[in-house]
Amino acid sequence: MKVELNRVDDDFHFEATGVSNVPVHIDGALDIGGHNAGARPMEMLLMGLAGCSAIDVILILKKQRQIIEDFRITVEGQRPADAIPNPFQAIHLHYFLKGNLDEDKARRAIDLSMDKYCSATAQLRPTAAITYSLTIEK
Repeated sequence: MKVELNRVDDDFHFEATGVSNVPVHIDGALDIGGHNAGARPMEMLLMGLAGCSAIDVILILKKQRQIIEDFRITVEGQRPADAIPNPFQAIHLHYFLKGNLDEDKARRAIDLSMDKYCSATAQLRPTAAITYSLTIEK
């Protein structure tokens, strides 16, 4: 896997592309001179975790012929305030699924993602306690 990062302005705005060639904008926080022109790098880690797990869960549930009408994940990560570096120590994902879904199958799909398939989880788990919760709307 290869990505490329290119500086867009004289501050901290970057455009990154990977094998999909889809541009992703990254920027620093306002307090260091960023301009809110892209996601922060640590936000992108959480986005990557959510995306990785979402793909796993949807693939598993589709194979089980579960009907997914809507799918959303919120992710919250806690980092120590005064440490440098300050990696995530705790991450919680909340899955919101809507449809004609068996709750046990949905939980099993999430468990498989978290414990077996999601490479982002495997990458973050050595330094962060990763937990999840689930809401299913009919």
